[in-house]
Amino acid sequence: MKFVSRNRRVPGARVEEDKPSLFECTDLHKRDKSLRCIHVECYNMDAKGKIQIKLINRGEIKMGNVKNIVIIFGGASSEYAVSLQSAYAVICNIDRQKYNPVTVGITQEGNWFYFSGEIDKIQKDTWYNEMDCVPVVLSPDRTWHRLIVLYEKNNEIKIESIPIDAVFPVLHGRNGEDGTVQGIVELAGIPLIGCGTLSSSLCMDKDRAHRLVELSGIRVPHGMVLMDNTAVNKACDFVKNIGLPVFVKPVKAGSSFGITKVIDMEQLTLAIASAFKYDNRVILEEAIDGFEVGCAVCGYDSLIVGEIDEIELNEANNSEGFFDFTEKYTLKTSAIYVPARIPAEKAQEIKEIAKRIYRVLDCAGFARVDMFLTPEGEIVFNEVNTIPGFTEHSRYPGMMRAAGYGFTKIVNRIIEQVFE
Repeated sequence: MKFVSRNRRVPGARVEEDKPSLFECTDLHKRDKSLRCIHVECYNMDAKGKIQIKLINRGEIKMGNVKNIVIIFGGASSEYAVSLQSAYAVICNIDRQKYNPVTVGITQEGNWFYFSGEIDKIQKDTWYNEMDCVPVVLSPDRTWHRLIVLYEKNNEIKIESIPIDAVFPVLHGRNGEDGTVQGIVELAGIPLIGCGTLSSSLCMDKDRAHRLVELSGIRVPHGMVLMDNTAVNKACDFVKNIGLPVFVKPVKAGSSFGITKVIDMEQLTLAIASAFKYDNRVILEEAIDGFEVGCAVCGYDSLIVGEIDEIELNEANNSEGFFDFTEKYTLKTSAIYVPARIPAEKAQEIKEIAKRIYRVLDCAGFARVDMFLTPEGEIVFNEVNTIPGFTEHSRYPGMMRAAGYGFTKIVNRIIEQVFE
């Protein structure tokens, strides 16, 4: 096999600076059909100039309209490790006949890289290495949907680009699920898979999300927000008014980081200090009697929902007294039931309220709505996860699976609906 150029190329990339030029290369193709090159245009036309095939990631060529989907994983977040597992599962279940995953990793320090290695390295957290990673940025130009790949050769920076059709952020927590990455994608005018900038930001902010949902007529826990660590007296007055126990939480943090269930006033000061390590605002909330239920929602105008799940927590054996980060991924002292062990009428009511919350907070694509069900049968809003955990064993896929949507089916449904 002959090659037009021996320069190093990023698989699937379109070259901005190349010898020979596209014009010269096309002429060479006409004279020698065995030539192979890196120009996307050369692969996109047959002898009659009609588009037939498309060059995609890792040097593969597929027939038909295969779309490049940028899957972003990792992130400068305390939930970095969870993102790796979710992204790995998504990549493994994407329909390769329709979509080509273009993988972009973000380190815990916030560096962006185009990753061209084996996807097992994502799951094992060995993806970040010199062999598989090249610095990358997303073009903000609304008329030029490209990843800009930067690599160094002979002390010079070379630029290549990868055309992209949509971006799927599989990021959890801050700097990824909070509207920051979504804002970059929407600024560039690229189709975004999942909730947009406004929704992502609102749902990460427990205080503002609760205020909006309460205005829609749905009950939320009584709470108050502290703006600094010196307002302990105000916190004490609040606790005395509503009674113990209370939850102390960072206003913006995911996976239960920085949350404390306070059952004694002596715990309050330390709980507040712990929460302030994760955010510059802290919220105190009344503890709701009952148990947590969740609802998986998918769609834009027309919504589909999964079966309701139920979290059973053995508080006698749980030192933290709630469904914390450890419990979410080990279930040492808890169990998740899908469908929830509740009457069908109540399950349907929860589904309808979940859809209302989804719309009130401007959610789109997919999200998981978490609520409490009290012993009296009252439904109380807790929070929305705009990018919930997405492994085979996570709650969102589990709820959808119980409703008849297998993992592969729901992954590809989430992607395809952005093009409808």
